[in-house]
Amino acid sequence: MDTYKDTFQFPFPQRNATPRLRIIIVGAGIAGLSAALGLHKAGHNVTILERVREIAEVGAGIQMAPNAARILGRFGILEDVVSKANVLERNSLRRYEDDGELGSAPLMPQVGKEYNAPLCVIHRGDLQSILLTAVRAANIDLRLNSRVISADDRFSGTVHLASSESLSADVVIAADGIKSDLRHQIATAHGHIDHAQPTGDAAYRILIPKKDLENDPEALELLNSNVGMRWLGPGGHIMAYPIKNNQIYNMVLLHPKPAGRDDEPEAESWTQQGSKEEMRRFYERWNPLVKKLLSYVPEGEVKEWTLNSHAFLPSWVENRTVLMGDACHPMLPYVAQGAAQAIEDAGVLACVLSVGGDNVDIPTRLKVYELVRKERAEKIQNSAAETRLALHLPDGEKQRQRDEAIKSGGSNPDLWADKKWQEFMWGTDVMKRTVDDWEALVSQASEAHLQSVRPTLF
Repeated sequence: MDTYKDTFQFPFPQRNATPRLRIIIVGAGIAGLSAALGLHKAGHNVTILERVREIAEVGAGIQMAPNAARILGRFGILEDVVSKANVLERNSLRRYEDDGELGSAPLMPQVGKEYNAPLCVIHRGDLQSILLTAVRAANIDLRLNSRVISADDRFSGTVHLASSESLSADVVIAADGIKSDLRHQIATAHGHIDHAQPTGDAAYRILIPKKDLENDPEALELLNSNVGMRWLGPGGHIMAYPIKNNQIYNMVLLHPKPAGRDDEPEAESWTQQGSKEEMRRFYERWNPLVKKLLSYVPEGEVKEWTLNSHAFLPSWVENRTVLMGDACHPMLPYVAQGAAQAIEDAGVLACVLSVGGDNVDIPTRLKVYELVRKERAEKIQNSAAETRLALHLPDGEKQRQRDEAIKSGGSNPDLWADKKWQEFMWGTDVMKRTVDDWEALVSQASEAHLQSVRPTLF
């Protein structure tokens, strides 16, 4: 990590910090725990309220791109993350039917040198465990079995719990995920009807342990090489790579949601049971290597995730209450930025609540956060939807044009592998921008606030 040490300096001096604030964070997922670490490091008094009785390891592999890695470095945990992660050397884009390579996107160490922060892949549970350990080591107040059901009507910093208890703070941060109660409340306050819209896609998430591949040299070679594999096919694609220091092969298989399913759009879950038979049926025309890998998945171990999109919210902020992570910008997985964008939120919140002295009020600070984050996160949300269309083209002329574009090495229809889009996703330093542009952002946020409260003149 010494290679990147200059990048990992906290981007503002402590002497410019605001007075110590009392902050409630709702949710102890990646978003909430990251925000807690950043805000604690900036000197604030943080309480995390989490609805579950015990935080368990869930999910599968996720990517830590440079835009998130540099923030985790500033929070002091990147070395722990990398020790549990796999550092990918390249990503191979391949044809579904014959396994032919269409193109290859270089990753590490080139990406690390270019963006002054590494790229790696890690099990979601490992990342959450590292964050949780750091939160507990910092003696941050974490209260389990504490479900927040609403904020007060004025969003003034009070939250109400299912236990009938109420707690108050200077700021409330809703990091309570895609089914956020506070998201719904803020959306309603702005006259927005908040609901999930099915994309028509679902994702199988499977983990194949090394012991199941020991008699298969071809599969073992995949597991032991730090190369991402991205197979593109009609109606779906597969992203696969090793995790847990090459002990588990992680596969995410995107496919059309099976006909006849009557799942409610809001029933979004990482742990819904999938069907191995349905999975194998969809991929039966794919290459022998893919089919062989799927044969190793035990019956009953297929997890399926229905992919829904959400309309952009009119606002992420109401008075002293603010949304972050999946509560305000749930990401489809096609550009691998879900966790990274939540970590960017955490970095910017640490900045906006900690710079500029005591002459900027809290609602304005939270509006600065929205100015820095909302448009950028929504562009990345849109890029995921655009990439989905490019990856899932049926065989035909458009598919051949896409494949030729990938082979040419120029502009890549798979935006995750496109150089220009990588520069936007991975090269942007949201914390540095917040600090460097602070005065202009405060002026813009103050004017926006005045416009929202100024009476209409007749």
